Amino acid sequence: MKLKHLASLIFVGAVIALAGSLGIVKASQHNRQTVIGVLVPLHHPALRQIYSGMKDELAAEGYHNGKNIKIVYENANGDQSNLHTMADKLINSHAKVLVGIATPACQALANGTKSTPIVMGDIGDPKGAGLIKNEKHPEGNVTGVHGVQPIHQQLALVKKFMPKMKKLGVIYTSSDDSATAQYKQMAKEAKKMHINLKAYTIANSNDLNQVSQQMLSEVDAVIVPSDNTIASSIQTLIKNANAVNKPVFPGAETMVKQGGVATVTNSQYGAGRETGKFVAQLIKGKQPANLPVKDYDQGVVSLNVKQAKKLGLTIPAGIEKQARKNHMLYK
Repeated sequence: MKLKHLASLIFVGAVIALAGSLGIVKASQHNRQTVIGVLVPLHHPALRQIYSGMKDELAAEGYHNGKNIKIVYENANGDQSNLHTMADKLINSHAKVLVGIATPACQALANGTKSTPIVMGDIGDPKGAGLIKNEKHPEGNVTGVHGVQPIHQQLALVKKFMPKMKKLGVIYTSSDDSATAQYKQMAKEAKKMHINLKAYTIANSNDLNQVSQQMLSEVDAVIVPSDNTIASSIQTLIKNANAVNKPVFPGAETMVKQGGVATVTNSQYGAGRETGKFVAQLIKGKQPANLPVKDYDQGVVSLNVKQAKKLGLTIPAGIEKQARKNHMLYK
């Protein structure tokens, strides 16, 4: 009887232990977080808006940072060597999905892995940057958002502000594939619109002060593509332009807020929401090759009333109303 009783106790103990271990496993599975790696080449408000939009969209899809997902965010601070080191770090973190916000970040990630899914966060020229071959059928491990800048509308807005303009300067970073592609498109559109466009390039932000001063001595106004390097140092350009009382029409709403006059551009936050949709689908098991690239071209007007008045510019009819409607009116 004692042996029988002992056997019963051993059996009950084993059952309790098994139940406990299953509970631990179940809790471990419940608490496991999917890792999302995010890489940016530098810090500036436009890229932060894309990142914020992505996080908000993921939350709307049921993925909350710190709960069921873990977002690992790396910022290279404008250093190319940092960019590749951080890309490798994210790739080795066993992230389920990688996100490159801005072209250099995407390229660094794509050069580092051909297996982990990569989402492009608002990339200006993904084919020219070598990230994809076909937007409808990406084929490889890269897909995401192609930010199509409304360049014709941007130039048309400049003409409305500057009807007597004789020469328009454009400045961009020569090593930025996206900015270069935008300049080429801008040159084509300017020719059609009979705008005398003169180009100036910089290699890095250290060149901006000297090159912009030269440019501003030769043109009536300045237009800037959506260029990450210039965006990070926009105050240098604005300071030099204000010194000679000439307007800057940037390619991003965030640069208008910082002292540009006006623009028609895509909402970086909206592009971020689209980026988040791709990340969510990849978390659920979709493959990049089966997700066509999204062309995002939701052009909206932003206006800095204070800057326009400071330069003595007449604000064209309807522009202020449009900017107010878009919540992109700065006074």
